[in-house]
Amino acid sequence: MVLPADSARPFGAVLTAMVTPMTPDGAVDLKAAVKLAKKLVDDGNDGLVLSGTTGESPVTHTPEKVELVAAVVEAVGDRAAILAGAGSNDTAHAIRMATQAADAGADGLLVVSPYYSRPTQEGLYQHFAAVADSTELPVMLYDIPGRSGVRIAPETFARIAEHPRVVANKDATGDVWSAEQLIETTGLAWYSGDDGLLLPFLSVGGAGIVSVSAHVVGQRFAEVVRLWDAGDHTGALRVYRTTVPVVNALNGAGAQAVMAKAALQAQGVLEHRTLRLPNVAASDHEVAHLRAVLVAGGVIPASAHPMSPPELPEDASAVIGHPAIATPR
Repeated sequence: MVLPADSARPFGAVLTAMVTPMTPDGAVDLKAAVKLAKKLVDDGNDGLVLSGTTGESPVTHTPEKVELVAAVVEAVGDRAAILAGAGSNDTAHAIRMATQAADAGADGLLVVSPYYSRPTQEGLYQHFAAVADSTELPVMLYDIPGRSGVRIAPETFARIAEHPRVVANKDATGDVWSAEQLIETTGLAWYSGDDGLLLPFLSVGGAGIVSVSAHVVGQRFAEVVRLWDAGDHTGALRVYRTTVPVVNALNGAGAQAVMAKAALQAQGVLEHRTLRLPNVAASDHEVAHLRAVLVAGGVIPASAHPMSPPELPEDASAVIGHPAIATPR
């Protein structure tokens, strides 16, 4: 696709960090992935991020990643921006993933800070620059110190923002104050990486969100952005508050891929909620709680319950896990 010319939102406003559907034996299910991708774009997603952490990138392999990108691009690539994860703590490996994603038709790359290695700021800069140099695709950086063990410093953002293909950042630091300043000083499009911070990021000039919860409330997130852009901030807050229980349910305890797949199965979008180890599928008890939240939130009808869920407390957002910004993904 031709990416939007708007540098403030180079990949649109609402993107889903898409799960990778799998068959009961753990094989990547491309048919289900295409069905899911079409549903998400129909729901108002401007873009999809494939083979991120929520897409189980650590346990899917090169041919699978390439086939996934090619299948999704063929299915929806003319209607949405398709970003491919090119994250590794081995720069040479990240470059290979970037070039393979470009060959498969991706529109952009999501490049996370090298995890576990905890490189210096100079190492971070050189890693990002090397990946950005490897293709002609625009790059969204991904700052997530809770998983990578290192935070991108303002000085490093300032340097890498000068690279012509580095156009955006996914911010999962939870630090809106720093984001406000970095948006101004770097000129990068700034996307919230925490579902619970969409409105705060919009309020300081953020572009939008890369979301797990958009698997099931993408239409509402798109409406939040529309209302915000129209100046109806009260309306945007009112719509966003309807998503809070779902946001908490899908983001608690760091099990985003687990709960997203369970929610999609509850909606009838996915047939299976299979994951690859070390992740395990949600238990029946967890699914019962999740279904209760989805029914209360108007995501699925009460008739969709195959089992009797526990009764919801008055504050449905407290049913599962912790607030969405408490656990990085």
